[in-house]
Amino acid sequence: MAAAVASAPFSNTYYYIPPLASLSRVSISLHPASRRRQQQRHQFFRRSSSSSIPFSRGRSCCLASSPEVLVAAAANSALGRGVANKRGGGDGEEKEECGDLKSWMHQNGLPPCKVVLRDRPSLDEMLCSIHYVAASEDLQAGNVAFSVPNSLVVTLDRVLGNETVAELLTTNKLSELACLALYLMYEKKQGKKSFWYPYIRELDRQRGRGQLAVESPLLWSDDELAYLTGSPTQAEIIERADGIRREYDELDTVWFMAGSLFQQYPFDIPTEAFSFEIFKQAFVAVQSCVVHLQQVSLARRFALVPLGPPLLSYRSSCKAMLSAVEGAVELVVDRPYKAGEPIAVWCGPQPNSRLLINYGFVDEDNPYDRLMIKAALNTEDPQYQEKRLVAQKNGKLSMQDFLVQVGKEKEAVSDMLPYLRLGYVSDTSELESVMSSQGPVCPVSPCLERAVLDQLAEYFNKRLTLYPTSLSEDELMLADDKLNPKKRVATQLVRLEKKILHACLEATRDLIAQLPDLTISPCPAPYAPSLK
Repeated sequence: MAAAVASAPFSNTYYYIPPLASLSRVSISLHPASRRRQQQRHQFFRRSSSSSIPFSRGRSCCLASSPEVLVAAAANSALGRGVANKRGGGDGEEKEECGDLKSWMHQNGLPPCKVVLRDRPSLDEMLCSIHYVAASEDLQAGNVAFSVPNSLVVTLDRVLGNETVAELLTTNKLSELACLALYLMYEKKQGKKSFWYPYIRELDRQRGRGQLAVESPLLWSDDELAYLTGSPTQAEIIERADGIRREYDELDTVWFMAGSLFQQYPFDIPTEAFSFEIFKQAFVAVQSCVVHLQQVSLARRFALVPLGPPLLSYRSSCKAMLSAVEGAVELVVDRPYKAGEPIAVWCGPQPNSRLLINYGFVDEDNPYDRLMIKAALNTEDPQYQEKRLVAQKNGKLSMQDFLVQVGKEKEAVSDMLPYLRLGYVSDTSELESVMSSQGPVCPVSPCLERAVLDQLAEYFNKRLTLYPTSLSEDELMLADDKLNPKKRVATQLVRLEKKILHACLEATRDLIAQLPDLTISPCPAPYAPSLK
């Protein structure tokens, strides 16, 4: 389900919440913002004591490990990175003192359930093991694995203390994920005093990693992002990171709008209390575990559910999802499980690029994987306006996105052909017939069809050359058991992208081979559509 504390999860589907960048519509200059902060501080100092209002159990939740950061990458870094590494100590002592997550939940209202928490070694031997939810007994499809009471679920209406304010924020396209992350960051500062400390500690331990996966590439270094060279996912990651930065720059404005939070922490101005790196780590941590609930109010649609992700495994082929029921969020399994088997949930109809960005993993058998091809009519074409109207009449835009679904590459190529043909024809009487035709049969000349297919083949070849490695080289790298975990997941992604492109190229070549005369020269195309 995914645009908020970044993004997305299942839900009834897990998604990334797009409106990250929308906060930029509010601009605050540095100096006026500073003056406003000072005025707000003075107002609260006159009416309050010298420290923040203590946390009350009725409010919300937090993320966890060292009191300064949510998710981490280096031993001395912010949130989450403060967790003891695999060789380090301390976690056992904390566990004895506070009990594990499930014990804490039972003590605070979790009814008997049919799951246990177990350990799995981390892909990165420098990091602690990963906890996961497993069946405590044999389960059948339709069994309720667990039911978490709403008192242990964190939603935006609880965070902000007012459902009307929460819905106002969502209506104005403010990021729910950013609000959840910010609240957790402030809660984390309270350490063991927080009611949510055991849950926060668990989130820090996971470091935003999915099962057997790595951290989101939003936390990767530039050198690590280079593993994705040639993939459109690389630009998507940069764009997402820029959106998080814009949200951070507007946090003070959001904080003042959220009355309950501002009153609870009146002296801790967000951008002064937390650096951008800490905020980004917290954002990614929340993104990796937020659940998108269905059939609930806007203020409750994004939820943090203990025993939910990332403790649950993600599977594209699974149909089980966390659902809101009266007074709780429950999981009904969709298949039989033996005692001890990890429990899986659906991560939504997300392509592998989203799975990598949001959860740090790639699904080799993802039926929702896809690539985007952007086509556009040439604005320099003297017939541009006529062609634009014909395209609109047939359900297409002057700048049209085509989705290439894995396993349906031939269909995608056939779907693009009428649109591309429209850009080539010049006879006004042919515009409508060309656009309304479907499939590989061109209603005009073979030379026009050859030109269209040649452009497509050239486009797919060009995209493939952007990758620094070939498919065979990717296969060799993935066969190496010692391959760096981040490089492995990146190589898995680009390998699957290349497979889709190769299938498209093969489908295009097959259509070229079906032309009546392969020696025919392509028609000239001074105003050919563009492909990106």
